Amino acid sequence: MTDLCASEAVTGAGDRSRPRGALPALCATQITSWGVVYYAFPVLNPQITAATGWSATATTAAFSGALLVSALTGIPVGRILDRRGPRAVMTTGSVLGVVAVLAIAYAHSLAAFTAAWLLAGVAMAATFYQPAFAALTRWWGRDRIRALTIVTLAGGLASTVFAPLTATLAEYLSWRSTYVVLALILAVVTVPAHALALRGPWPPAPKPPSQRHTPSGSVTRSRPFLMLATALTLNSFAMYAVVIALVPLLITRGASPTAAAWALGLGGAGQTLGRTLYATLARRTGARTRTVMLIAVGGATTATFAVFSGPFLLLVGVAIAAGMVRGNLTLLQATAVTDRWGATHYGRLSGLLAAPATIAAALAPFAGAALAGPLGGFPGLFVVLALVSAAAALFALGS
Repeated sequence: MTDLCASEAVTGAGDRSRPRGALPALCATQITSWGVVYYAFPVLNPQITAATGWSATATTAAFSGALLVSALTGIPVGRILDRRGPRAVMTTGSVLGVVAVLAIAYAHSLAAFTAAWLLAGVAMAATFYQPAFAALTRWWGRDRIRALTIVTLAGGLASTVFAPLTATLAEYLSWRSTYVVLALILAVVTVPAHALALRGPWPPAPKPPSQRHTPSGSVTRSRPFLMLATALTLNSFAMYAVVIALVPLLITRGASPTAAAWALGLGGAGQTLGRTLYATLARRTGARTRTVMLIAVGGATTATFAVFSGPFLLLVGVAIAAGMVRGNLTLLQATAVTDRWGATHYGRLSGLLAAPATIAAALAPFAGAALAGPLGGFPGLFVVLALVSAAAALFALGS
């Protein structure tokens, strides 16, 4: 993956508006930022609750609060990106991320722990995929799908690298000391990479695709934008609820916890595989067709989980297929604005699209757990989630 990022950087070296080191830097910082700020938490949370006596519900709520803050902060961050570019935003976000992780490590009350996570939410908005996508979309122009694919392939390795690294550190250190080590890694990798590699000139915003200038405000009030935002929000809720509920569903189907965890992990591998196929899919389909198809196929995998109780290998195959759809949907959201309205107001429009979807993703784990009981268990929950995906596909028809 590093070689691929480096080769793409060399390929784009002739474009003066495209910093030579931006692509490999963003590959490294996406792996590190997601790994430290996001994926370390589920690994450390059992140790956190055991050591502090705080409930898992309370600590998870603090983490979800970070996602909510990220969604809301992403909107003004998008406006800044459109005007000034990614360097100041992502460098500042990296510094905030380091401060937030250290604050988490030294939090000795639940209130301080929650406040630290809310600060981490601001860092997420300034360092995760959305600002990276804005940078790549403006700098790479017509080659953006290739650049976006490479960075999301790298970002997909975050859990592969940092989940085992965090677990290994936690075997020898307390959860607090583990977070301190991770904060140092975050500081060493992301702060200089964003400060030094994103120094290229920020190109002027491209003109809208139509002859008539279309203000971003009129786009956000248009029927296609509202339909697309609704579709992505419903789909995000269903998709993330499925991810969180898959292990307990498979256990109720007779799988062991270890086997169910492997199925979930293989679904993550499917995400990486799916992202390698997106460029081909984008060449052969239109934006609306692609959106409807991916959401519908994702809903079909959810329905399959609801209907079939085995054999286990079938369910593993469905988990991989669902992961492939999730991988494609990441790139679908990254290109949704440019495919329809061009790159003129990419930061703001993508932030507005991402905000409700991120909020839905943050609420999905709690809502899924709350609905499973009244619906008679996880199979009933998956039926409802499949219906939510079907509704999302219908809204996507109007996008």
